[in-house]
Amino acid sequence: MSGSLEGRVAIVTGASRGIGSAIADALAERGARVVLSSRKQADLDAEAERINAQHTGTATAIAAHAGRPEELEKLVDATLEKHGRLDILVNNAATNPYFGHTVDADLSYWDKTFEVNVRGVFALTQLAVNKYLGEHGGVVVNVASVGGLRVAFGLGIYNITKAAVIHMTKQLALELGPRGIRVNAVAPGLIKTRFAEALWGNQEILDRVLESTALGRIGSPPEIGKVVAFLASDDASYITGETVVIDGGGGAGH
Repeated sequence: MSGSLEGRVAIVTGASRGIGSAIADALAERGARVVLSSRKQADLDAEAERINAQHTGTATAIAAHAGRPEELEKLVDATLEKHGRLDILVNNAATNPYFGHTVDADLSYWDKTFEVNVRGVFALTQLAVNKYLGEHGGVVVNVASVGGLRVAFGLGIYNITKAAVIHMTKQLALELGPRGIRVNAVAPGLIKTRFAEALWGNQEILDRVLESTALGRIGSPPEIGKVVAFLASDDASYITGETVVIDGGGGAGH
């Protein structure tokens, strides 16, 4: 099949629900063995069981906090111990503890958001490169946001971290390309997940988004998962350093 990932091993962070779950689904559907990671083992176990019911033996659950490098190292080590390889890393885990004027935010919110959304992405990528990808090549896909490309009220800190992820994607693509590693990002618009419910669940915000979106609707997690699976496959073998916007045409008028 086009875009087959047979024989490849992937780590997906933030994989217990929403976009991360849909990414794991899409990778498993194409034949990858997927290691699901997030903070809570019980949630991961349930998700792995669901995926394995459809794609036998393709999902493993390993809990790790995306903001704690020591746990991320155990995640990579456990993946290599179980599967003997690592071909695809999807940095999807993110947090957004603050909504409001950026200048009013307590520094603790900055620290928490950067710890997971930026430092965690870098730390896990560094570990994956140093322990396997650097010698064997592979693919990194970072889940950013259209907020990393455009400003929006209330989401300043989160969007600044996603802008950092987009720049990190370009920088690492430049540095890691010669080692056979492609690094790309996706930038979803408003997607119907629990993480984004404060936005799509607010009718005023939802109406504003729909009015400015060419397709007149918000997205679904599988629509992100399929693009990530494409970027992870050989169908995207000459694509690196790019950020694919997936927002239903929300930027078409900008």
